[in-house]
Amino acid sequence: MSKFKDSETRLRSRGKKRKLRKRVTFILLPLILIFLGVAVYAGSLYIKANSVANKAFEDDGREKSSLRDKLVDPKFDNVSILVMGIDSSEKRSGDGDARTDSLMLATLNKEKKSVKLLSIPRDSYTYIPDVGYSTKINHAHAFGGTKGTIETVENLLDVPVDYYVKVNFDAFIDVVESLDGVTVDVPFEFNEQDSRDKANAIHLKKGKQKLNGEEALALARTRKIDNDIERGKRQQMILEAMLDRAISLNSVLKYDDIIEAVGENMTTNLTFSDIKSLIAYGTNGKPDIESLSLKGRDYQPSGTYYWQLEEEGLVDVKHKLQKHLDLPLKNNDTQIETYRENPEVPGQQEGEQDLNEGQQDPNQQQEDPYQQPAQNNQYQEQQDPNQQQDPYQQQQQYNQ
Repeated sequence: MSKFKDSETRLRSRGKKRKLRKRVTFILLPLILIFLGVAVYAGSLYIKANSVANKAFEDDGREKSSLRDKLVDPKFDNVSILVMGIDSSEKRSGDGDARTDSLMLATLNKEKKSVKLLSIPRDSYTYIPDVGYSTKINHAHAFGGTKGTIETVENLLDVPVDYYVKVNFDAFIDVVESLDGVTVDVPFEFNEQDSRDKANAIHLKKGKQKLNGEEALALARTRKIDNDIERGKRQQMILEAMLDRAISLNSVLKYDDIIEAVGENMTTNLTFSDIKSLIAYGTNGKPDIESLSLKGRDYQPSGTYYWQLEEEGLVDVKHKLQKHLDLPLKNNDTQIETYRENPEVPGQQEGEQDLNEGQQDPNQQQEDPYQQPAQNNQYQEQQDPNQQQDPYQQQQQYNQ
């Protein structure tokens, strides 16, 4: 009798174990499949991201910034990245002589996992090394491309630009679309042209709302309501909203679309290895981002609009960025240049046009005013009649 009971007990025990194994298998199998699916998806993303990064890579012709004593590595060092939004798209067919529609300099502190994001007003009046005179900073790209823009920003801020990322309107629109839009607080009601320059194609009302790619671009670009400083703040707001959306769990499966969106519309000197090292800034969620701007005032001599930078504010921003990069605090001792009309040419009759104006003597090299002795710490602001003229200066209107 006892043997029968022992046998029955063993059978019951075996039955319970089989049921337990079935339950464990039922629970674990989906988890294993999900893990494998994620691994395959992650592997696919890795391969695709590597391919896109390799295609997007474009050497800027510099081994390192001239303001660096040695090469930097984002895995170990604090670095800076210049983000250039180019006024070009399929409609504009390339960016050969395009101007920058937006300029942002990001400094990244490795230890603090923090980012300082400076928006540089596109109409800032500053010295352009490529041509040897001062004009709007967004013309630097039209004159000297990526390298010319980097040199202009370094000269203005006295901060090294280690890396750059250049995107056009199509990339911006496609990334927002791949995120199924972004939610932002639109500060005012306005009408704006779309990326194909169709007038008043975009109409947005004031208030918090979800924007598609074209609408987000219109909000980032419009200049009809406020000034370049507020425009920069809107661009920073949209970028942060895009980042919030991108790091949310709902967007994980959209990374493939995001990578695809960037695809053909970005160039950078960041290698795939460099990009991977920057992921650490987002491993604990959204990084600590501080938005900065350059103070100044509206200035419109001779019908041409400029953003005249405030010297004290510029020095303050310089030092914040230098400190964030753990660099020695310094200033190139330049005062902010103010626009000055060309002086009268000696011996020229009233109303008579200087025949040499706008022409460059082929035997004369452009002199860099930064190499000339400064008077009262201020560069020579007047323009040599024989010096190359800014082709945009006479044509540029306030709404450009």
